[in-house]
Amino acid sequence: MSQNVEPLSPHLNHPSVKGTRPTRIGMIVPSSNTCLEPQTYRILGPREDVTVHSARISVTRIALDKQSDHQFDVGSMQSAAELLKTADVDVIAWNGTSGSWLGAAHDREIIDCISDATGVPATTSTLAYLEIFNRFHISKIALLTPYTADVNEQVAESYGHEGLEVVESRCLGLSDNESFANVSLQELLPKSRELLSNTPDCMVYLCTNMYGAPLVEQLETEFDVPVLDSVAVTLWHALDLAGADALDARWGRLLSN
Repeated sequence: MSQNVEPLSPHLNHPSVKGTRPTRIGMIVPSSNTCLEPQTYRILGPREDVTVHSARISVTRIALDKQSDHQFDVGSMQSAAELLKTADVDVIAWNGTSGSWLGAAHDREIIDCISDATGVPATTSTLAYLEIFNRFHISKIALLTPYTADVNEQVAESYGHEGLEVVESRCLGLSDNESFANVSLQELLPKSRELLSNTPDCMVYLCTNMYGAPLVEQLETEFDVPVLDSVAVTLWHALDLAGADALDARWGRLLSN
């Protein structure tokens, strides 16, 4: 006699039910950032093989002065990373773009310090960008940021030291970090199209507190040029270091590899 068997709950496919645990990504987050955590989970969507865990450091203002630079002190990063280590994370990312104007050497010092203190692999938003530029032979970049013009100029100079050329850029003239997440897609879209119309190797939304990711799929389809968002790129590199699957192509066709 046949028996009716109820279908298994989809939650029984969760890694923890199958005797494993999800990959754990530790994120060091600027304190006034309200974009990167919700956007990261939107990018991950229904995936249950990855969880994200945050520790915050004090960051409220982006400018080229000692007070602003001090926010990105290596000691603060180490303290946050040591807290994340207690969650047994598989990788730690400084989810901020400060290395783009302070220089990649500063971020390399950060990841060395984190790895030495915790034994956990580490990356940063800037180093994630440099990895993808190198992997896909990108050298000419169009840049869109919420920052002031002098910060954009410093980014271009720092990128130049890495063999990259910022061929064109746009900025929104903001310095209050909390305000960056309030920039609308309607404000970003015309500036993005201006930059992409000159066919760079790629266009970069440089800031982990600015919602560029929702425009990526539309713009890549429209211009056939890769578009890279800082939140997505940082997540991509953290997943790569942890040996987890890459992202869905809608968040950037380069990030699905």
